[in-house]
Amino acid sequence: MCSGGFAKCLGISLLPLSIVCVLCNILLFFPGGTSVDKDNITVQVWYFGGIIGSGVLMIFPALVFLGLKNNDCCGCCGNESCGRRFAMLSSILFAGVGVLGAGYSFIISIVAINHGPKCLVFKNETHREWSVPFSNGDYLSNTSYWSRCLEPDGVVSWHLSLFSVLLVMGLIQIALCAVQVVNGLLGALCGDCCGCCGGNDGAV
Repeated sequence: MCSGGFAKCLGISLLPLSIVCVLCNILLFFPGGTSVDKDNITVQVWYFGGIIGSGVLMIFPALVFLGLKNNDCCGCCGNESCGRRFAMLSSILFAGVGVLGAGYSFIISIVAINHGPKCLVFKNETHREWSVPFSNGDYLSNTSYWSRCLEPDGVVSWHLSLFSVLLVMGLIQIALCAVQVVNGLLGALCGDCCGCCGGNDGAV
């Protein structure tokens, strides 16, 4: 497969992953599937890891990768192959942007999972307040701790499930962008196997 065609496949894969990440981040604003005051939303949700990191910042690399297949730039000094190689080289920069964005989302997800969700808990026998009742991910190994959260209903599983999806999606996006770095280097050094240089040579 040509390097441009392979990059297009990567771009096609990145787009739905970005959409999933944006949706997950949006759903996290409704803990347990309910609407709560903005002050009662887990702080890591406001870092927009899924919307900005794995979402917006991933759209640019995806679109660039999609366009590499049909790149028909005139090249440099009349050499179209040179132009194609430059396009493949520039895709490495966008792949780097993708790695940074997905890495940001990945880190936010790890912190959020370890931190746990913000929920309504008993401060004492007569007083309830919104806080994070967990520490250092202790609720991950002991599900009995989940009962500390009185409201919203199912907030722990909601929080854990969505941030886990963001974490996995971030890893996949990092891997795909890393693959494009290698693919871009090969395309820049060796040229696109579907380049028209051979056709031009045959016409001379």
